[in-house]
Amino acid sequence: MIDGLLQGYLDEQFMQLEDLQDDVNPNFVEEIVTSFYSDSARLIHNIEQALVNRPVDFSKVDDYMHQFKGSCSSIGAKKVKMECSQFREYCCAGNIEG
Repeated sequence: MIDGLLQGYLDEQFMQLEDLQDDVNPNFVEEIVTSFYSDSARLIHNIEQALVNRPVDFSKVDDYMHQFKGSCSSIGAKKVKMECSQFREYCCAGNIEG
């Protein structure tokens, strides 16, 4: 996982998750990552559907992006979290092209 940190994909939050894994809960990180992927798939689907509707409800899209950014932050997905921030700025500006 150090490679992920060095390449900027993950932040220290992921290392903290790894520190929580122990003999009592040896699959902790795997469970968290699996949950993250499931939630992400659902949120991305919701975002895609919201962007198809016209006119685009930027408030709804922003709400989904806020949830997605929170999920990314909780798992340490640094690069995706940064992209979510940019996406939210486009929502606030009502910029469908962005």
